[in-house]
Amino acid sequence: MTTEQVPILGMTLAEFIPVAKRHGMSLFTAQTLYRGFHRRGEVQGGTFPEWISDARRPIKDRHVDGETVKFTMALDDGLETETVVIPMRHSDDTTTRTLCVSSQVGCAMGCRFCETAQMGLMRSLSAAEIVAQLHAARFMIGDAATGSPGYPIKNVVFMGMGEPMDNIDAVLTAIQVITDRNAYEVAPIHVTVSTVGRIEGIRRYGEFISQTGFHRLNLAVSLNAPNDRIRSEIMPINRSEPIADLMAALLAFPKRVNAAICVEYVLIPGVNDAQEHCDEVCALLRPLRCSLNVIPYNPRRGSPWPAPEEPRVQEFVARAIANGQFCKRRGTKGRSAMAACGQLGNENIRARKFVELGDKVGDKVGDKERVQIRVVGAQNAPEVA
Repeated sequence: MTTEQVPILGMTLAEFIPVAKRHGMSLFTAQTLYRGFHRRGEVQGGTFPEWISDARRPIKDRHVDGETVKFTMALDDGLETETVVIPMRHSDDTTTRTLCVSSQVGCAMGCRFCETAQMGLMRSLSAAEIVAQLHAARFMIGDAATGSPGYPIKNVVFMGMGEPMDNIDAVLTAIQVITDRNAYEVAPIHVTVSTVGRIEGIRRYGEFISQTGFHRLNLAVSLNAPNDRIRSEIMPINRSEPIADLMAALLAFPKRVNAAICVEYVLIPGVNDAQEHCDEVCALLRPLRCSLNVIPYNPRRGSPWPAPEEPRVQEFVARAIANGQFCKRRGTKGRSAMAACGQLGNENIRARKFVELGDKVGDKVGDKERVQIRVVGAQNAPEVA
């Protein structure tokens, strides 16, 4: 008889204890095993009991650009996750680190400026596979500068491969583990989920953060255009979920008092970077308490656009501030290692078929294919790289 295994990386301590007791483990032993594994990367006795599945996977590649580190982990089905450790320097000369995690392998959203979108969607990750990226960053990839097994991670942002709202159940479970005081103890205020604008997912996320203990979680939304015409050209999701619907969802989002939604704006030369575009964006965002995060475009492989010139970026940011919009420029980190925003994705698996996700249909145009997608499951400005 085969024992069904439980994914310790995808479980809070409260979920793990009753399962452990059913397998004859005492409360003390279960707590010790769980905390030792998640907090220190230790496996009590060297190996797990056979009823515990270990979602840790070998580090396949490690790419370094300055202090930014991108690492990949090989999955059992031949796919791989991509994760980035990003240094955040502060005015007091200290450095913290933000971990950019993936929620899927590939992505079905088809955004033209994004490397991941060129892959299409391979599959969604389980909660354990998502948390495994944080575990690896802390205990497995190694910090050559200090000789430690990994990096202390302060912030976790769901801005890697995939659309988090299309894998919302696994993402919410992963957040529970990431913030569990018996596990990784990442404060909810240091966790941000980014979306292209999946309205049903935003609603589900809003319900989740309304629960006790999660109200300080952050939301980031990729707007990237001043109007529907431009947004539909570069982000196919806008054809089924246009800006007006997205803005209504953001205005209804239950953010805490004095909190701000992070509105991400990838600045693409000749597409959305004109001064009138800035004015239009600021007018659109005026009813919303938000931080406009301007992201200089990082060219993907075979990109039709170059990176913007720095003076152009500064002009856009200055114009937004002059319009009364709180705005900041996101630092460019990891571009030479294909680790910067919008650059994650393995070009060698692009040719695989897209995954058909099911029942709620929206249009998405890949390189030459149309596929069906469905929504899974029905602040202060966050610190992002």
